[in-house]
Amino acid sequence: MSGELTNKRVAILVADGFEQIELTSPREALDEAGAMTDIVSPVEGEVQGMHHDKPGDKLKVDVLLDKADAGKYDALLLPGGVMNPDTLRMNPAAVEFVRAFIDAGKPIAAICHGPWTLIETGVTKGRRMTSWPSVKTDLKNAGAEWVDEEVVVDRGLVTSRKPDDLPAFNRKMVEEFQEGNHGPGLTSKSKEMKAAAER
Repeated sequence: MSGELTNKRVAILVADGFEQIELTSPREALDEAGAMTDIVSPVEGEVQGMHHDKPGDKLKVDVLLDKADAGKYDALLLPGGVMNPDTLRMNPAAVEFVRAFIDAGKPIAAICHGPWTLIETGVTKGRRMTSWPSVKTDLKNAGAEWVDEEVVVDRGLVTSRKPDDLPAFNRKMVEEFQEGNHGPGLTSKSKEMKAAAER
């Protein structure tokens, strides 16, 4: 998998409490494929990883969310963990950062609980997706077609269920990120939400 993503820049958006392997394994796959990766976070300095319910390592934040420009990135990775996406989906700046990728048609890969943040953007409506089982009802309520598969791809959106799915997730992520822009991906629901937020 070397060289497919040369000159591609990927943002990895996380807050404290991300599932560590769901960041480190995809990031390694991206690095091996030649991508440049940045950990983007609302947390300054270092961000705390988790091994399920036990603290993992702290990783260096490359770009503070407030200073991050989605326009400088070609793709977005959203790792899971319970606390991380729950924090991000409550952060308007994080939701807007994700929405900028959707608006531009840039590919996004989200694993485990990562789709929680996507729900806030409205992009899940009409999409075929998967996730950690406890997120299933949330996605269905947000208009997604939820399926129990190790990896699902729908118009540049890659989703997987859990760490065991990482080999398949990483392969599809690299393929979709290599494919690049999928055209404007802003759904009508997302437009409505964006308009409401601006009122």
